[in-house]
Amino acid sequence: MLMTSSMPFLDSDSVETYFDIEPTCIFVKDNYLTEPGLIENAAQSCAAIVAQSYVVKKGSGEITGKVIAYISAIKKVKILDLPKAHERIITKGKLISRFDDTGFSLCTIEASTFRKEELIVACTFNFLIHGIAPH
Repeated sequence: MLMTSSMPFLDSDSVETYFDIEPTCIFVKDNYLTEPGLIENAAQSCAAIVAQSYVVKKGSGEITGKVIAYISAIKKVKILDLPKAHERIITKGKLISRFDDTGFSLCTIEASTFRKEELIVACTFNFLIHGIAPH
């Protein structure tokens, strides 16, 4: 299940994603994106910051490599409002800390999710990201 529609910005310590909420999304109930859906959107958005270290983009645009990201802890989550189906949410993530070892990374990332300019979610995650970098 992909909980981002596009990623207009990604660098080594931050990300911005858009998610256009479809009424058929498994996390939509009674026309609203539920709390688990908001958390999953933030987690997928944030994991991309570190996960990009484990993939390679070829000249053809093809991306190779395998990455698995696990939420090891949700340190903080504050949900202020639920967005409706057919709305777009914007999630911004910022890397707080990172420890790399052979084949995996441990990291802490903060996320903020907005509906237009209104903050609707603020959270902090710990992740274990395991990757097999292509050779």
